[in-house]
Amino acid sequence: MNIAVIFAGGSGTRMHTKDKPKQFLMVHGKPIIIHTVELFQYHPLIDKIVVVCIEDWIPYMEELVFRYRLDKIEKIVPGGPTGQLSIFNGLEAAEKLYGTEGNIVLIHDGVRPLIDEKCITDNIECVKENGSAITCIKAKETVVLVDDEGHVTEVPDRNQSRLARAPQSFWLKDILNAQRKAISEGYTNLIDSCTLMRKYGYRISVVIGPDGNIKITTPDDFYTFRALYDAHENQQLD
Repeated sequence: MNIAVIFAGGSGTRMHTKDKPKQFLMVHGKPIIIHTVELFQYHPLIDKIVVVCIEDWIPYMEELVFRYRLDKIEKIVPGGPTGQLSIFNGLEAAEKLYGTEGNIVLIHDGVRPLIDEKCITDNIECVKENGSAITCIKAKETVVLVDDEGHVTEVPDRNQSRLARAPQSFWLKDILNAQRKAISEGYTNLIDSCTLMRKYGYRISVVIGPDGNIKITTPDDFYTFRALYDAHENQQLD
């Protein structure tokens, strides 16, 4: 079984929204989270979806599930105090519903609505072949590493540099084992699932995804998404 765990727990502070979290902002009459979820709802290889949501917004999310007939969503769970613990809540819900044996989980941000069917398929196939997958894009510009004082410490070869995106995908039993070990050792706020898995010795394989796979975090991101969405709708872009 292939399960999507979609994280819709952000509060939108960097978006400067007054009355609703960023994942519920409307684009062409539809909330961003629905643009994202529908990519998995209509993908033929995705069997089930678990959504992790801000607790106070769960009733609204339930309304959206009914309105848009998102029948692959069987569970909406509240987020935790950190992103890592929020994802853990979603993973545990998937385990309780479907077990872990033979199940693949794709962990995705609710505010990343610009992936495509191929990206999802490639993640699933990569986990089957290699045990893990992190969606990335190739670095088009030089990346530099800096120290705490802002001085450049390293300039990685651009040809070997990738920018991490989502989904990040694993065997469900592996990511749960790593999560539980991290939590037992006091690690509850690791930056992402890839970082967590690498910490415990798992080898992570890369899937190259679409360049437009942005995370809508700031007002500029919102306007970029709207422009890209319009371009796709007008068939200006493939």
